[in-house]
Amino acid sequence: MSRNSATPPPVDLSFLLNQASYALAAQMGAALDDVGLTVREYCVLWKADEEERSQTVIAELAGLDKTTMVVTLDALERTGYAERRVSSTDRRARVVAVTPEGRRLLHRAHGVAGEVVDRVLLDLDEIQRTVLVEALEALTRGVLATPSHTAPQRRRRVPSASG
Repeated sequence: MSRNSATPPPVDLSFLLNQASYALAAQMGAALDDVGLTVREYCVLWKADEEERSQTVIAELAGLDKTTMVVTLDALERTGYAERRVSSTDRRARVVAVTPEGRRLLHRAHGVAGEVVDRVLLDLDEIQRTVLVEALEALTRGVLATPSHTAPQRRRRVPSASG
């Protein structure tokens, strides 16, 4: 599809998605803080609790870079909510396991997060909610599948002093 470069796009999609993302993250962060978790910690616990997964797989699913994943997992281990264990299927591999205390906290956090999602989606009727979620899922499986913070960034070339 070719566009006339002088004509702006019909919608500022970047602004809309950023605004929605930042506002949701702020609301989710405040709600999860009340149960003692950050959004990142919640996401890591959730992915680890779904099935036995390595730290690398959880980082990919959560859209976290390696360093952030290590820091997050270290914090979860210090609080006793998760631990690194040897895989039940491959003794050479390490997986992230949610502790019983972590699972209790995760269940409380699911309730709090669900309340935030319900409150956010109240402005939409049932059909709009379904369309929104399906559209976001399609975009994040397709052209927006790679999170910007984990993808290599193209840097603008700085012109040399000679020209």
